[in-house]
Amino acid sequence: ASPRPTAIASVGVRLSGLIPLPTSWPGPAWVVLVGQPGESIAIDDDETREMLRWLRGLRFVPGVLELVTICAGAVLAAHAGQLAGRRATTHHHHLAELQRVEPRCDVVGNRVFVLDAPVFSSAGVTTGIDLMLHRIATTCGEPLAAQVAQTMVVALRRGPHDPELSPFLAYRNHLHAALHRVQDAVSERPQADWSVSRMADVAHTSARHLTRLFVAHAGVAPLAYLRRLRLAAAQLALASGDNVTQAAARSGFGSDTQLRRAWRQFGLPGSPSDGG
Repeated sequence: ASPRPTAIASVGVRLSGLIPLPTSWPGPAWVVLVGQPGESIAIDDDETREMLRWLRGLRFVPGVLELVTICAGAVLAAHAGQLAGRRATTHHHHLAELQRVEPRCDVVGNRVFVLDAPVFSSAGVTTGIDLMLHRIATTCGEPLAAQVAQTMVVALRRGPHDPELSPFLAYRNHLHAALHRVQDAVSERPQADWSVSRMADVAHTSARHLTRLFVAHAGVAPLAYLRRLRLAAAQLALASGDNVTQAAARSGFGSDTQLRRAWRQFGLPGSPSDGG
């Protein structure tokens, strides 16, 4: 959407057929605000002024209408008064500018992205991918986020606090189609009664060859990969309010004991009883 039906991108590409800035949405909806090239954000042209007037009139509500800023898009949001009293980040070249434009914003540096619903901000372009994958995961589920990341050939996915790689995306930095097919199936239903033989059936190969594929391309054994996904599913279940017994059953562990053993094996802090 744009204030004008045509626009010239920073690289000189002409964009046409742009729809007008909307005044209503069926919801839930995201407004994604990208930045501009240059040392500072220019707001003195007619199109930007019109966009800022439109942005000032929006009321962002969690789960209804939410704002996502990419790179220096946070500075534009600040000019529109949408970051007052909120935590946000932007590209490191624009951190001081963001604080100057909106002194009431808690500007967070050295962060991939910051979540302050209904406002979600990323530090740069590639971190915008991390942010969008996070939003997909929280809105539509981790398996779908993993599929999107695989399609985009995103090897690593970073989070706002935890530097660890999501288990649903770990071990996917390869291009072996049959192995991805197995990993897709296991990540979609980690609680199923998986064995190496059943995984091999998905890959249309033998159990022994599948084990070799896992080790060679993913760097992990098939059953270790399965346990890590089940542990991640258990963590999500615990975080949503399940008790340890419910989380163990929901994620494919045969008992509380198996869940606790896997928890210790992978070195997670605390215990399942702490709630994930």
